[in-house]
Amino acid sequence: MEALDAVRMRCSVREFKDEPIERDLIENIIDCGRLAPTARKEEPWEFIAVTNKNALKTIADSTDHGKFIGLSACAIIVCCKETKYYLEDGCAATENMLIAATSLGVSSCWVAGDKKPYCQKIMDILKVPAGYRLVSIIALGYNTKKADPLEKRALRQVLHWEKF
Repeated sequence: MEALDAVRMRCSVREFKDEPIERDLIENIIDCGRLAPTARKEEPWEFIAVTNKNALKTIADSTDHGKFIGLSACAIIVCCKETKYYLEDGCAATENMLIAATSLGVSSCWVAGDKKPYCQKIMDILKVPAGYRLVSIIALGYNTKKADPLEKRALRQVLHWEKF
């Protein structure tokens, strides 16, 4: 799939088939995350791929709006060293992985991290060392039905030339 098509087709999916994702696909998705832009070339990110069903359920049960993580084939946990721009860098990596997943035929959903009350619990479960922040959780899987991107505001409604 072409990059622009993947950007246009990406949508959040919260219902997954009970089917594993091949390890090389997961690695390819994460590789695209590590290639994201990064402030000051710090590359503060670390990625944890979780495929164990019990671990996925424990993570899902720890969240407030991510219960579907327990039904996913894989969750990618994006953690970043506490640098000045960790959140921007981690979000750029997250978006790269969402687009990469779409281009590879894998459905995904971004679950918030960072300021959520469950962050420390998930980091403890995954034995993330001190000095890191949980930026996001990406649920991955094969969707149970065709998912279409949500309708977005038209370009002419959001684009401003020269001034607002």
